[in-house]
Amino acid sequence: MACKDSGSDRFEYLQNLVTEFQDTDCEESKEQVLANLANFAYDPRNMEDLRRLQVTELFLDMLTEENENFVEFGIGGLCNMSMERESRDEILRSGGIDLVKNCLSSRRDETVLSAITTLMNLTTASSRSLTTDEAVVQCMVRLSLSENPRMRNLATVYLEDYCPVEQVRRVREENQGQCQTALGIPLPKN
Repeated sequence: MACKDSGSDRFEYLQNLVTEFQDTDCEESKEQVLANLANFAYDPRNMEDLRRLQVTELFLDMLTEENENFVEFGIGGLCNMSMERESRDEILRSGGIDLVKNCLSSRRDETVLSAITTLMNLTTASSRSLTTDEAVVQCMVRLSLSENPRMRNLATVYLEDYCPVEQVRRVREENQGQCQTALGIPLPKN
């Protein structure tokens, strides 16, 4: 018995998911489809198909939605896709950095964690000035003080591995003695 081409079956399945998302008016169904697409974005074998189906743009569009689940699944999908070079470059060309940075102000830990990881993945020699601008460094300094150990550790890694040392030192000095939740982006709730 000959095996079917799993690649074409996979593309058809992903295409059906995208169509279902576009055709349904039910928010719960849309959330489920987005969660599925974000999970498929974890597998490198799906990247080309997801790009062909413009799922990168769909995930980026979700970052401006009021529905927090849409935002969480959208940034989760982008986080997964941004690990792959071509998808990363597509996100960068689409102006995705600012949309991702906006997710740092979410009250949802998973959204913030995915946003930090996505910024890490989007950092290149040409994008570093955008992914480590003053607002991002200030946010990461605050997040490095979080009670959530995952948040604290990831923000600390970001500061140590991606941000200019002098910039981090200056922001920490400026913030000493100030209430860390009153400066711009609040810390997420645990």
